Amino acid sequence: MGSVNKIRLGIIGAGNIGGVHILEFSKLANLCEITAITDAYLPLAEARAQEHGIAYVAATPEELINSANVDAVIIGVPNQYHASLAVQAIEAGKHVLIEKPMGINAEAAKQILKASEASDTVVMIGHQMRWEAVPLLIKEQIDAGELGKIYTAKTGWFRRKGIPGWGTWFTKMDESGGGPLIDIGVHMLDLALYLMGNPKPVSVFGATYAEFGPRKKGIGTWGKPNWNGTYDVEDLATALIRMEDGSTLTLEVSWAVHMDTDNTPFIHLMGSDGGASYKGASGKLLTEKFNRAIETDLKKPEDDEGERLRLSLHFLDCIKEGKQPITSALSGYTNNLILDAIYESSRTGNEVKLNWDI
Repeated sequence: MGSVNKIRLGIIGAGNIGGVHILEFSKLANLCEITAITDAYLPLAEARAQEHGIAYVAATPEELINSANVDAVIIGVPNQYHASLAVQAIEAGKHVLIEKPMGINAEAAKQILKASEASDTVVMIGHQMRWEAVPLLIKEQIDAGELGKIYTAKTGWFRRKGIPGWGTWFTKMDESGGGPLIDIGVHMLDLALYLMGNPKPVSVFGATYAEFGPRKKGIGTWGKPNWNGTYDVEDLATALIRMEDGSTLTLEVSWAVHMDTDNTPFIHLMGSDGGASYKGASGKLLTEKFNRAIETDLKKPEDDEGERLRLSLHFLDCIKEGKQPITSALSGYTNNLILDAIYESSRTGNEVKLNWDI
């Protein structure tokens, strides 16, 4: 490894999310250094390199992956490229942090999982919501047994008018893998399963709808639209997921919908001894004592260092200690398997049993 054992990072994808990773890892300069960057549009990578003092702009992702000056690769590119780049990096002996979703579909995710299992490198999925302050407080109470058995949960994220980058890769099925379900739904699915204690999902019933996008309605502010492009993904999805232990999870997400919503992600966990609710930067613990309903408010601390920084630290820590990340390749594959099943259930109108043959 590099000087003073700093972990040397290479970033593939200099767009919005690449910029976020640069800012967060730069705060951890005592543990790591960003030594290389690349992008499909090289001038963007060059601009980022100049702005942040990154010494090396690789002409291609392959060049960056094979660089002797890179220990770990951060992948922040459109979903369709995740699997090929991640597998190349793993096979080159590099540690990998992949932006969510892990793959464009379960087949792609399986390729990453198999490569990960055949290697001793760290493979982590960038689900930053697991590191948010309120979910961490809730997890502490769950681990202490305060909720008892969590038998059902409800999670979602209704955006009222938030279709991103209409006509760009965001809204093309063959580049993104789907609409809000794979974009923001995967966050809620990941966090809910984690808080439920990672029960094994066995079947899914779901439906997806596209009532806004095809009519160029419900457009949000994220990304620059390409009005000559295409929109062939959903703008709302709803699903019921059943676990091996009998517990269930309801998942509902939209990019655009006519409803009274504050556009904030939420989770409600219902346990035998207590419950927990999470919404944005606040939450509640709920139970019954002395025949009375008791509520305890949870708030994000004012001086919170931020979920992205904790995520970045976890990645570096796993590399140094040789640990398995909490957002492992298996967790990423599980999410992709469920998402695929929701899309399939919507197409067929039937419940879909999950196939766990890897």
